[in-house]
Amino acid sequence: MTFKIVELKSERIYLRPLEENDFENLYKVAPDPLIWELHPQSDRYKKDVFKTFFEGAMQFPLSFAIIDLDTNEIMGSSRYYSYDEVNSSVAIGYTFLARKYWGGKYNSVLKKLMIDYAFEKVNTILFHVGTNNFRSQKAVLKLGATLKQEIEFDYYGRKVPHFEYEILKKNWSNCS
Repeated sequence: MTFKIVELKSERIYLRPLEENDFENLYKVAPDPLIWELHPQSDRYKKDVFKTFFEGAMQFPLSFAIIDLDTNEIMGSSRYYSYDEVNSSVAIGYTFLARKYWGGKYNSVLKKLMIDYAFEKVNTILFHVGTNNFRSQKAVLKLGATLKQEIEFDYYGRKVPHFEYEILKKNWSNCS
């Protein structure tokens, strides 16, 4: 079974495949240093650093632009990555939202859309969160994820510790 990107929609948000011409509109969200302050790559608010992030997203055919249905503006992005057909798993991450969408239901609605779709294809969903990113750690725990292990990610030649969380399909029906 292949894992491919689709369009996902709720009452509040619309997820569609990220496109090359989304860069400028997505960068309107990204230059806020507070979005990235807890992220291992905390200078991603700089245009040249964000451009590298965006180019990486464009190499993943599973990247989304997140659209606010009230304003029709891009409010952030997210993606599926590390799809593993053999182990029936996929990771969700690289998510960021404009700060005006923090503290409400937007992130949980976003993740529920992505998790529900992923569980049509896989049995395990992974989240990789920087060890200092307490905000994102709290968010994945609210989703019902459990800490699996600590791993290292390579950020352009620099090893960065992350926590790996997981949600199992058999447990998700109790949380959704």
